[in-house]
Amino acid sequence: MLFVGKPLDWAISATAGAGFMLFGYDQGVMSGLLTGSAFTRTFPEIDTTDGGHGSASLQGTVVAIYEIGCFFGAILVLLFGEKLGRRWCIIIGCLVLAIGGALQASASSVPHIIVGRIVAGLGNGINTSTIPVWHSELMKAKSRGKGLCIELAVNIFGVMTAYWVDYGMSYVDNDSQFRFPLALQCAFALVTMVGVFFLPESPRWLVAHDRHEEARHVLWRVEADARSISERDPRIIARLEEIQYAITEERKATEGTNFKALLKNGDQKFFYRTMLGIGGQFMQQLSGINLITYYAPVIFQQSVGMPQNTSLLLAGFNGVAYFISSLVPIWIIDRLGRRKLMLFAAAGQCACMAILAGTVANGSQSAGLAATVMLFLFNFFFAVGLLAIPWLLPAEYAPLAIRTKAAALATASNWIFTFLVVEITPVSIASIGWRTYVYFCVFNFFFLPLIWFFYPETRNLSLEQIDKLFTGPKVILHWQASMGSMEGENQHIAERKSKEVEVIEHI
Repeated sequence: MLFVGKPLDWAISATAGAGFMLFGYDQGVMSGLLTGSAFTRTFPEIDTTDGGHGSASLQGTVVAIYEIGCFFGAILVLLFGEKLGRRWCIIIGCLVLAIGGALQASASSVPHIIVGRIVAGLGNGINTSTIPVWHSELMKAKSRGKGLCIELAVNIFGVMTAYWVDYGMSYVDNDSQFRFPLALQCAFALVTMVGVFFLPESPRWLVAHDRHEEARHVLWRVEADARSISERDPRIIARLEEIQYAITEERKATEGTNFKALLKNGDQKFFYRTMLGIGGQFMQQLSGINLITYYAPVIFQQSVGMPQNTSLLLAGFNGVAYFISSLVPIWIIDRLGRRKLMLFAAAGQCACMAILAGTVANGSQSAGLAATVMLFLFNFFFAVGLLAIPWLLPAEYAPLAIRTKAAALATASNWIFTFLVVEITPVSIASIGWRTYVYFCVFNFFFLPLIWFFYPETRNLSLEQIDKLFTGPKVILHWQASMGSMEGENQHIAERKSKEVEVIEHI
């Protein structure tokens, strides 16, 4: 038992962060390689730089095929994740991803690198479907949002790292220019795999599989003052009972058919809750973020008209600004809540895309500078409101009975829409230019009413209390005083259990 209490909390966040740093690195690493001399020399079929005769659509496919692998990885979790458990899914995902990274790093033909990207995507799809659920189920209600924001901030640190590794290696004029950045992802995968191996399984998954003693031990370990209390402390017993009660009610609602339950919209509104998780991922991708993440140097070069070296350097600084922006929600998500931040992000992103379209259409040097500012500002708005929250909501909204499957479906939808954006971006920029940014502006505008009317606030609520927002004739968007205090229910159970424990100890 290496970690208990706060050290365990930080170890879980660090390991989940390492997994998402790997995710971020994978997202950013290809952007700077596409225009590199060694890469275009090895893969001339996808060289779209000045003087190159490669195919923009094939380039889009090579980059975007990774998302197809991620999609099928999420589907594997949908089918087998609940049986394997959270930890083993992550370990398998890291192993598969490392194999994919090695295949990409050793590639010397387009089919070879495509296979490597599909395999790496498969592992990443498994990880991104599982890590947020595992992390959320091990976090306390008051720090769950903060913990997930730290995880996603580390994700952006991975994007930033990829940009700077690409920039540094651009000065190397041999094959290691692209082989080293692609191989480096294997190291992140191994670190995450080793970390998860020494950390506990989700207590909710353990209770759902009738491993109550192990679940109680894990619930004790994650308490901040674990070393000063016993495993039979009333708080631990109350928490275990709350989880067991929620599972019992959810099993009644699913009637033993979890896949069909995803499509049911009965008293607990499983279908509605599943669609909210999918909708969050849909909004994240159609905001246009991966237009920038995957193709930042290409945009600076082709849309703004900058030379290759300057484009790579600016992409690196954009990654730094993106990372700093991603730190902001760590301190405000559990104060302001999810809804306000999502609305703030959608409105800001809409404005940025509108201005970006106008400045790119203008084409002057001053307009190019304004477009560059908009690219930086777009990342700020996205990092504050739509970076972490869409990964958090599927784990928060979905009840335990369908949480693995609902989160996997949400992640699968993320990868399908990412594939769509990454596949069409090179062709769209080449074909319709500045109009590419117009349709992303329209998407962000329509996100505002979607968030306002349909997404409940979950700030500081336990996963079991969130169930109550969806139980009844209509969905409640905010916790109401008539439903009791946020802490009151747990405290009542704890007091009752305390008396029971005292009687047992007396006997």
